[in-house]
Amino acid sequence: MTKEDLISKPTVSVVMPVYNVRAYIEQAVSSVLSQTYEDYELLIIDDESPDDSIAFVEGRFSDSRIKIIRQKNRGLAGARNTGIRSALGTFVAFLDSDDFWQINKLEKHIELMEGRADIGVSFSASMFVNQGSNPIDQIQSPYIKKDYTARNVFCRNPIGNGSAPVIRKGILDQIAFVGRDKHGQRKDYWQYFDESLKQSEDVDCWSRIAVITATNFFLIDEPLTNYRVNNEGLSADVENQFKTWRKFVAKLAVLAPDFVLENGSAATAFQCRYAARRCLTQSEGKLAAKWMWRAIKTDLVALFEEPKRTLVTIGACALFCVIPQSWQRKIVARVVS
Repeated sequence: MTKEDLISKPTVSVVMPVYNVRAYIEQAVSSVLSQTYEDYELLIIDDESPDDSIAFVEGRFSDSRIKIIRQKNRGLAGARNTGIRSALGTFVAFLDSDDFWQINKLEKHIELMEGRADIGVSFSASMFVNQGSNPIDQIQSPYIKKDYTARNVFCRNPIGNGSAPVIRKGILDQIAFVGRDKHGQRKDYWQYFDESLKQSEDVDCWSRIAVITATNFFLIDEPLTNYRVNNEGLSADVENQFKTWRKFVAKLAVLAPDFVLENGSAATAFQCRYAARRCLTQSEGKLAAKWMWRAIKTDLVALFEEPKRTLVTIGACALFCVIPQSWQRKIVARVVS
């Protein structure tokens, strides 16, 4: 079977939004084209990128499985939505264009999901890498390893990042809605990721899948995704992310009021603890302590359900406030994982 035959009816649609990623786009695209599993289409969504990322792709790659779709800038959620609506595959895989995959990622996911019709969302662990694509000795893998409930997904976001999951197209169709774009304008097209959210669009999508559908989530606990960490503007970004996260919770409460009433305070506590641990990765001990105290005041669930991780985080917050920064960097990878 030729690549031309495969593109006519691919099993997987890989959706890759592109915006100002010239430094990383070659590695991202190459990581898809080198997959051991070859029955896919690669939908590259040009979100009105201001740099020459798309021109570079057109000049560098000639694979017939690549399809470039151009649109006016709508942000990450809008680019993903365009890709999903254009997808021909039974499964949709997401790869942000500053991340990259291990060569056997699709093979692992599709082998699993073709053998298990009950799994609508599979996701892998992720290796954190720096701006130079080098591992930074941290793997993103959820505390809970199996039997995910809607509460788990809402409170803990086990998927972690947008380059980790592969989702059945039929599951995404079940959560589609007509909504507003990032400017608040109502748009007459299907959305899967909420374009009105500037952040937290990932956990919003995963949570709606968990609440609305009866599908199962499954972890492939291998670092098949390489997730690039960028902590510029950490303080403001953590606060803004929390505000957007609360907006997502308010919207979910309209869809599932009893569910959010029952789990909202626990989810808020876990979100604050996440913010504290993120601050620790940048040696921001005082800021981390602020967020950890906020988590404790909100709900003690993180202490009762995950005592070790919570106590370690509290201890690290206190320690990082008094020890030299050079020491902090040596121990952060052991503390925050």
